[in-house]
Amino acid sequence: MSVDKEESVKKLFTAESAKVDTNKGDAYYNELYISCQKRIEDLRKLAPLNNRPDFTESIEDQGLERRDFLKWASATTAMLMLPASFTPLVADAAVLMNRVPVIWVELSDCAGNSEALLRSDGPKIDEIVLDIISLEFHETLQAASGHQAEKQMNEAMEHFKGKYLLFVEGAVPLGMNGNYGTIGATGETFVDHLHRAAEGAAAVVAVGSCATYGGIPAAAPNPTDSVGVMDVVKGKPIINIPACPANPSNMVGVILHFVLTGTIPELDSLLRPKFAFGYRIHDNCERRAHFDAGEYVEEWGDEGAKNNFCLYKVGCKGPMTFNNCSIIRYNEGVNWPIGVGRGCIGCSEPDFWDKYAYERPMANANIKAPTGGVEKTVDEFGLGLLTAAGVGIAIHAAASAVAGKKEADEKEDGGEY
Repeated sequence: MSVDKEESVKKLFTAESAKVDTNKGDAYYNELYISCQKRIEDLRKLAPLNNRPDFTESIEDQGLERRDFLKWASATTAMLMLPASFTPLVADAAVLMNRVPVIWVELSDCAGNSEALLRSDGPKIDEIVLDIISLEFHETLQAASGHQAEKQMNEAMEHFKGKYLLFVEGAVPLGMNGNYGTIGATGETFVDHLHRAAEGAAAVVAVGSCATYGGIPAAAPNPTDSVGVMDVVKGKPIINIPACPANPSNMVGVILHFVLTGTIPELDSLLRPKFAFGYRIHDNCERRAHFDAGEYVEEWGDEGAKNNFCLYKVGCKGPMTFNNCSIIRYNEGVNWPIGVGRGCIGCSEPDFWDKYAYERPMANANIKAPTGGVEKTVDEFGLGLLTAAGVGIAIHAAASAVAGKKEADEKEDGGEY
């Protein structure tokens, strides 16, 4: 490879922070569109990594048509808070996801985020990520173990140095010189493992509450002195995707954003992508009207509970929790915790286990909400409630289309569903 071409490829995988334009007028999006278009053209010139299959062929294997794919791309464009005109570029970026290497490491965790990723909705993420993205290393999914696994990781880090996205799941125990957590045949501590993996990464993505803020391992009295990734890794772009578990749509959204723009998304003060954490659960909750009307569930099983009244008095932390759970939802967009009658426990906020995970309102907890009140936002962010509702409608429509297509195919084949 020539020096000029090598520098060009290196530039494609150098993550920068997204430009922040508070007005985001037509000029901003026109410039961004041209920049993304050029990046897509440059990525298209690269060969797929490790003979990864084509995205379009993969979704066709799942029984989906191109219009289903475009509906998914349209919904994803809305989720990323880009104008509808970017939909063809997002579709192109999805097709080119097999040009981006990903290394995934697990530290002090329950593997819940990996489970969430594998059980995401369609087009199925296990097909998209495991078959399309060049997932070079993942302790939970790989067949290799011991020295063979370490060799695989070392080779991946060396071969894709400066180009790979490092996904980190789990907290980092610092106590006893890091010896509360060791990994691999050599017994490397989690903290050393993380430093070594982060060194050659283009950007580091902390997935789940444990990786972002320490999560349950860091809950009082925190005997292992566990912390989040951002407390350990310095000098690298870091994106936090908290929640327990994180929504797979947000994981894929970050990868797509990087493929499309070559930048990490705009982040809030806690390094969370604003496209996913720019508004509170309370803003778009289906029970918000009951909150405004002063109608609450007073105790489990009462008439308020039977009528889907607001859950604030039985501990819902939606008014001080930033996430898009109420819009994106889980299980093919079917439901989410509040939808099944369980209040939010604020799992995408720092120290959620100690501060929020109980069944009483914040007013009775002697803890000041970090948002400064029920109508405050963590950062200034120009997104109206109607816009957020529109995102939700688009995503649910795409999920319904995919589900309907699969159901129709199963009926045609005489299968059960």
